[in-house]
Amino acid sequence: MMIRLICAAAMMTLTGAPLFATESHPSTDSIARMTFHRATVDGVGIFYREAGSPSNPTIVLLHGFPSSSRQFNALIPLLATRYHLIAPDYPSFGQSDTPDPSDYAYTFDHLAQTVDGLLEQLGIAKYSLYVHDYGGPIGYRLMVAHPDRLQSLIVSNANAYEEGLGKKWTQIAAFWDNPGAHWEVVDAFLSEKATRERHTLGTTHLERYDPDAWTDEIRHLSLPGQRAIQTRLLYDYRTNVASYPRWQAWLREHQPPTLVVWGKNDPSFVAAGALAFARDVPRAEIHLVDASHWPWEEANDEVAGYVLNFMARTVPKAKAAGGSGR
Repeated sequence: MMIRLICAAAMMTLTGAPLFATESHPSTDSIARMTFHRATVDGVGIFYREAGSPSNPTIVLLHGFPSSSRQFNALIPLLATRYHLIAPDYPSFGQSDTPDPSDYAYTFDHLAQTVDGLLEQLGIAKYSLYVHDYGGPIGYRLMVAHPDRLQSLIVSNANAYEEGLGKKWTQIAAFWDNPGAHWEVVDAFLSEKATRERHTLGTTHLERYDPDAWTDEIRHLSLPGQRAIQTRLLYDYRTNVASYPRWQAWLREHQPPTLVVWGKNDPSFVAAGALAFARDVPRAEIHLVDASHWPWEEANDEVAGYVLNFMARTVPKAKAAGGSGR
């Protein structure tokens, strides 16, 4: 097990000489620039961000609640100089379609199936997963379903252990036990205050947060139909906690290369949830960063440095044959 608490010496330099030495090659800027796409998966329009050369190993970035792939905008350019990045929006999030619940079952099983369908449609047969918050239970389902496709696992505040659940989850568990008696839990979960505090609680660097992040999320949650959809997903989150033992057993059996970069001041998914990965993956590399729920918002260069260093050591640079097909 490797546990490092904000080890600046381990960071890689993210600036300096261009990636290519001659003008006949594309510039670093053009390689790292994001492009924006849509695909239709089982009749649902799915938006995704893409950056980096498809000839490089792929990292799939799975966003949290109530955000979208936009949350990775600062991180993606730092990783895309060396890796191929795909970051989708789930149905009802970001720029993806919002099908009516009568037409689309809003469960984490179904969100994972939709992301899986997108990756298959894009011909991405090998990938690393970078999971955050809601992206955790979606990504963990993908790794269990397709162990042959997972090259490495990168985790930022995406819980898989009961000791990682903060105090608010006690009230949410009461809602799971008796939804009709605890609508106040849904009200609090979807409130403007909670949406803002997902970013601000626990941070010592509030000046590094763009308030557009939570004002856009508040606006999105206020759209028609969102309350019903997000209530369904909050209720279905109980299946994620029930799946923790299965995911832990999978990690023990398969021992994937694992990097945990966790905002240690997160009051929702607390630091104990990061350290717990070492129990099942003893060689996991774990970094507790001086940040809250969105670690790259406060320490983007540090997080990118850990990811680049980890990927360089664990994932072959040359993509396997048939790895992209694009």
